[in-house]
Amino acid sequence: MKIILPRDKRSGIVSLSQIPVKAQDGKMIPLGELGTFVKVAEDQPIYHKNLKRVVYVFGDMAGRAPAEAILDMQKRIDDQPLPDGLRAEWAGEGEWKITLRVFRDMGISNLAALMGIYTLLVIQMNSFFMPLLIMLAVPLTLIGIMPGFWLLNLLLADPVGGFDNPIFFTATSMIGMIALGGIVIRNSLVLIEFINGAVKEGVALREAILQSGAIRLRPILLTAATTALGAWPITLDPIFSGLAWALIFGLFASTLFTLVIVPVAFYALQKNRYAA
Repeated sequence: MKIILPRDKRSGIVSLSQIPVKAQDGKMIPLGELGTFVKVAEDQPIYHKNLKRVVYVFGDMAGRAPAEAILDMQKRIDDQPLPDGLRAEWAGEGEWKITLRVFRDMGISNLAALMGIYTLLVIQMNSFFMPLLIMLAVPLTLIGIMPGFWLLNLLLADPVGGFDNPIFFTATSMIGMIALGGIVIRNSLVLIEFINGAVKEGVALREAILQSGAIRLRPILLTAATTALGAWPITLDPIFSGLAWALIFGLFASTLFTLVIVPVAFYALQKNRYAA
């Protein structure tokens, strides 16, 4: 066990000199009677990086995202430049560097996943344009995710210890957004294939689109609801809760928009072709 005095009793020479200690005869005497305190300069290490002297500044964030704090400090330095010969580098070390690296890699992974999905759709549909229409559902997930996190912070982010406790869009949230791509694209693909199948059977394009919404509505909503319910327990995890919230918000918004926007866009692009 390690016992440490309160800070106010060990932060000055007067306070230190009054700390009671037991002498050889068992009596308690002030520590100042055993000697004197002398201030001695301590050598500080000189750090180098790329053969240049550097000074590392550390700090813990409370109530703000690291990116927000970094951008704020960058703006202040732009308004009040450092003296000649000095410069500040924010992406060199620490959590900010990790944040940049993680979101960069996640963005590349997301792009690679979307390219793979597009390639598979081109092979399946023998068209370069129709897969783009089907993948229209992917950006619709952002309409649900970003406002969803804003609403989550508005309702559930209670302060802790006098500091704000926001719910951030983290790297795990990015994973959830990537996972949403396959789910929402499948919904769009099912709608388009149903419409094409009905048109081949002689149903008018407008009627086929209305039938697709009516018949496929329940399966699509049930799929979204079961996925959201499956992700709900993960919201209790402190690390992967962002993934679950991204799935839940993105699913509800993209599903509702997919049922409307994708058929409407398909009708607007194909009505002249089928009319001819």
